[in-house]
Amino acid sequence: MQQYLVKRLIAAGAVLFGVTLLVFTMVRLVPGDPVDIMFANQPPPTPEQRAALRRQLGLDLPIYRQYLHFLSRALRGDLGRSFRSKQPVTREILTRLPNTLKLTVASLTVALLTGVSAGILAAVFRGSWIDTATMLLAVLGVSLPSFWLGLMLILLFAVHLGWFPVSGAASWRHLVLPAVTLGVLTSGILARLMRSSLLDELSRDYVRTARAKGLREATILTRHVLRNALIPVVTIVGLQLGQLLSGAVIIEAVFAYPGIGLLAVNALQARDFPLIQGIVLFVAVVYVLVNLAVDLLYCLIDPRVSYA
Repeated sequence: MQQYLVKRLIAAGAVLFGVTLLVFTMVRLVPGDPVDIMFANQPPPTPEQRAALRRQLGLDLPIYRQYLHFLSRALRGDLGRSFRSKQPVTREILTRLPNTLKLTVASLTVALLTGVSAGILAAVFRGSWIDTATMLLAVLGVSLPSFWLGLMLILLFAVHLGWFPVSGAASWRHLVLPAVTLGVLTSGILARLMRSSLLDELSRDYVRTARAKGLREATILTRHVLRNALIPVVTIVGLQLGQLLSGAVIIEAVFAYPGIGLLAVNALQARDFPLIQGIVLFVAVVYVLVNLAVDLLYCLIDPRVSYA
């Protein structure tokens, strides 16, 4: 186990290094100068003012020195200061993090409740109209663009019916539509995977032996089959958790939900390099840690799994 952890941590370090290099390069390829944007609503700056501001922001340094400066500070846990607000990037992220965590947990709950239940239902009633209808809905959920679904939910449940607010994060009612929108895609993926995994397990010899012993189908399903079928599902849940964090960028923008995703959109529009880099690096770290935790969960779910 220790050797496995060391290897995974080394691999995680390499991945995060690649993330820092990629995001640092990509944000600087986006058209627009941060200095021009900061002076957008003010009188045109003089060349001296522009030079002074670029020097203050560190933009006058060569690109490689800017990257090394960013990397050395990130290794110390310092993500720099936002160009726009002048606040530490870490503080900006932590301020919005609770809202994004609420949205991620709520959407994952929606996905697990609907996706896993639908997959079990489809597998139990294989070949029936229930199976066909469930899988049709799952494919539909995977295929629909999340931003389009969010707009349709706003139009129906917020504008026409008035059941939920359009934007904000003041109460649990503000969380419903974004969570459903974000959870639908993951729900469809989990439903199809759960059905496939259950059908694979139900065809194995130990299930036939259990049936020959006279065990009820419900007992076989809950005590034996489900646990074995959960291994691939847990893998996908770990991957989808990272997808939910990154997918929240679009959904938070659609619903004007004040989380990390909306913060990233605003930072990109303002060409706020330190804030964009900090958000992407933070999400990458969370993604890597979640996947490592999921790998370690395998031993608890199935004792046959070994990392020797």
